[in-house]
Amino acid sequence: MKLAGIVLIILGGLALAYQGIRYTTREKLVDIGPLQVTTTEKKTIPLPPIVGGVALIAGIALILAERKKK
Repeated sequence: MKLAGIVLIILGGLALAYQGIRYTTREKLVDIGPLQVTTTEKKTIPLPPIVGGVALIAGIALILAERKKK
């Protein structure tokens, strides 16, 4: 449980810091023989701050629950 709590705290902190997952896609626009035209597009999957906050609180709760068990 302690390891899961630590992982949730780290993921929650990262979600609050970056507020989304960014990635790049490539698309082929034109492909005529040896001529190729491609474009890159940057996309973002938004993560609301509430997701990071919930993960952070859940991680802290797991660590505290583990301490009370001992």
